[in-house]
Amino acid sequence: MEIITLIMAIAILAETTFLTIMKVRQRTLKVARGSLLLDTSAIMDGRIVDVAKTGVITAELIVPRSVINELQLLADKADHDKRSRARAGLENVRELQRMDTVTVTVVNDGRVGSGGVDERLLELAKNYDASIATTDYNLNKVAKVVGITVVNVNELAQMLRVQHLPGEAVEIQVIQPGANREQAVGYLDDGTMVVVEDAKHLIGQKLRVEIVRSLQTEAGRMMFAQKAKSTPKPARSFHSDQIAKKKLGNRNQRSSKQAETHQPKKQNNKARASAEDSMIALANSKQE
Repeated sequence: MEIITLIMAIAILAETTFLTIMKVRQRTLKVARGSLLLDTSAIMDGRIVDVAKTGVITAELIVPRSVINELQLLADKADHDKRSRARAGLENVRELQRMDTVTVTVVNDGRVGSGGVDERLLELAKNYDASIATTDYNLNKVAKVVGITVVNVNELAQMLRVQHLPGEAVEIQVIQPGANREQAVGYLDDGTMVVVEDAKHLIGQKLRVEIVRSLQTEAGRMMFAQKAKSTPKPARSFHSDQIAKKKLGNRNQRSSKQAETHQPKKQNNKARASAEDSMIALANSKQE
């Protein structure tokens, strides 16, 4: 009986050891060197999905289980806005997994400590020489301080925006007052903030403005502009062109009639002037 019990204990111990080794080995194989760890903010942001579709991401995308748990927690207990974004984040993970252009792996990274998910991401990145994809401002700063490479989707979007040079004219709609007096704020199609001088009274209108200068900040790019001095003439329609041609034709006809009417008068004036000259010459000859 004791021998059977001993054999069962050895078998259980061997199986437990084997499962533990396989689990550790599986985790090591999944987290390859140079992988890209996705944090909660980058997944909920969703733009990483669009970047992955282009095929420019060659590194393996790693989604820690702690990040999935945080998304699930937000989707269940957060307010309506965060709940919707968290659910969209979970769907973004599924969409990434279905793509052929990237390799996505969900890693069981163990229990999260008191530092939270961000601290766990930093630990994984240092242990596996991986990078972190995030849109979190504070995590971005901390990662750079400890020497971890950060792929910030916001910075990537800023670099890909159209560059408007000083003196270039654009059209925007001012929608809110600026920080200073008489300023108004509008946005370009790519989300760039444009501060327009002396346009507070024109809020709600679409203006043609001239870029004065551009300022790059950590929160993004913003531009300062002034109202354009001249506005382009509106395009003329076919109907307006026909009306203009008709008016021009009527004007030409009137001018021709007036020219015909005044022509004889000019000839009479010339004839009268010639007759008077002849009379003056005749009078002079008689006096001589």
